Amino acid sequence: MQQYEAKEQKGSIRDYVHDTLKNDIMTLRLEPGRFISEKEVVEMLKVSRTPIREAFVRLSQEELIETIPQKGSFISLIDMNHVEEARFVREQLERAVARSACSVLEPEQVLQLQHLILLQEYCAEQKNYERLFQLDEEFHQAIFIGCGKQRSWNMLQQMSTHLNRLRILRLASNYDWDIILSQHRDMVQAIREKDADRAERVAMEHLSLVVVEKEELEEKYPTYFK
Repeated sequence: MQQYEAKEQKGSIRDYVHDTLKNDIMTLRLEPGRFISEKEVVEMLKVSRTPIREAFVRLSQEELIETIPQKGSFISLIDMNHVEEARFVREQLERAVARSACSVLEPEQVLQLQHLILLQEYCAEQKNYERLFQLDEEFHQAIFIGCGKQRSWNMLQQMSTHLNRLRILRLASNYDWDIILSQHRDMVQAIREKDADRAERVAMEHLSLVVVEKEELEEKYPTYFK
C-alpha cells in the first residue's frame, strides 16, 4: 500500500482518513477484493485506530468496504447490479438535463464546458486517467449546476461508487479515449446550437459506453467483480 507522510490536515482527522481511503479505493490503488486492516492503515496514515474504525464504518455504508466475521475487512468487489442501476438512473437524469441545458445555459457556462474539454484533451495526451476522470465529472457536474440540479448530482454521486470504479477501470485499462472526448464536443455543440434532441441522444450514447465495455472488463479483471 502507498505510504503517506504524517502531516496536518484541514478539517478533522476522521474526514482525512475517510477521504484518503475512499480516493484510493475509487482510483483502484486499493483494488477490489483486497484485504485491508486497521493496523495497515495506522502504518500508512500515522493516525490512531479510532478515526480508522469510523472511516471503515462510513466506507461500509458507501458499499466500498465489506467486513466478514472471523475474516476481516475487504475492499468491496464491483457489483454489476449496482453498476447497472446507477447507470440507468444517471442516463435518465443526464438525458433530461441535456435537454434543459439547451435552453437555460448562458454563453459563459458553455465556454466553461469548452475549457473543460481542452483540459481533458491535455490529460488524454499525457495519459493521465485519474485527472481525466475528475475532469469528466466536472464537465457533467457543470451541466447539472447550470440547470439548477446540484442536489440531483449529489444524489447520483451517492449511488455511483460501483459505476465510477468501473469507469475509472475502463480509463486505466484502455487509453483510447477519443470517443469520450468526441461525445463531449458533440454535447457542447448541441447545447450551443440549442438542439435538444441531439443533446439528449449524445447523453444516451455517452452512458451506453459502460454497457458495451463491461463484459470486456469483467473478462480482463475477473477478480475485481462480484
